[in-house]
Amino acid sequence: MWHRQQFSLKPYRQGFHLVTDEILAAVPEVKNVQTGLLHLQLMHTSASLTLNENADPDVRHDMTLFAEKLAPANLAGMRHTLEGPDDMPAHVLASLFGTELTLAVERGRLLSGTWQGIWLGEHRQHGGARRVTATLTGE
Repeated sequence: MWHRQQFSLKPYRQGFHLVTDEILAAVPEVKNVQTGLLHLQLMHTSASLTLNENADPDVRHDMTLFAEKLAPANLAGMRHTLEGPDDMPAHVLASLFGTELTLAVERGRLLSGTWQGIWLGEHRQHGGARRVTATLTGE
């Protein structure tokens, strides 16, 4: 079977946010797949999707701090500044962290490690709702 849909994640402040439950609520068809794959594509170039720690929120805090140091706003010499000082750093971080994830599905659940969850990296001050295209395949 194949299933594709688009949905939006609620707006988040700048930083990293655990969105596994929000994604699974938007794609309940995962529960019907015994063996398959869920591919998630973020339809934006200033945010990211990544798989990381799902228990300790300090990890998301520390990742946000690291991202701010890695791609600071107002970096001297940046040319793409028409959309604000946080836009170009957001593009850099989206490219580094990635905008897609493919996860295994087994017996109606995402096959992930005990401490793994899906994160949205919101790299803009006011990014707004983020659209995701989900493609589910399996049996």
